Amino acid sequence: MKFKYILSILLGLILSSCVGVSSTGIFGTGVSVAFDPRTVGTQIDDSIMQKNLAARILIKDKKYLLSVKPKVLDGKIFLTGKVDSPEEKLLFTKLAWEIKGARSVRNDIKIKEEFNFKASAKDLLITSQLRTAIILNKNIKATNYQIDTYKKKIYVYGIALTYEEKELVISEAKEILDVEDVIVSILLVEDLRIQRE
Repeated sequence: MKFKYILSILLGLILSSCVGVSSTGIFGTGVSVAFDPRTVGTQIDDSIMQKNLAARILIKDKKYLLSVKPKVLDGKIFLTGKVDSPEEKLLFTKLAWEIKGARSVRNDIKIKEEFNFKASAKDLLITSQLRTAIILNKNIKATNYQIDTYKKKIYVYGIALTYEEKELVISEAKEILDVEDVIVSILLVEDLRIQRE
């Protein structure tokens, strides 16, 4: 009786370890392929988009092969890694939006540099002030924008529903105290090559 009990536990452990394959992505948690909520077609589309973006990144410069990682999930593009300048970070946002089928882009790429607490705190304050301003402005869809501040320069990228909304975002950014420059990469919905179906 004891032997059958031990055998059934071992058998259960062996069989449960065979159910599905897991993968670890940028989210840090394993997702079982067997339970992936995306359709097979969506998974294939995401894979094609991810490979296409990875190839474009590699074409720009081979040094990005290991430093920048794209991930696509249901047409939403996530970028992680480290680059040398804010301009490079902005470049990857543009590359991602050029991928056919892109529904959104989240750029979490960090800029390499020696840490300076005072400058970083000031940049964080500027980013927070602009984020608050566009959230409170009812004429701006705040979730459509990403904001980064680097050495008192604000980098804003996203999608504006109208030209007026784009101008409002730029105006809000220029009103923030201590801002030296505002660099925008805001696309209008009507100008998007690929519009959401």
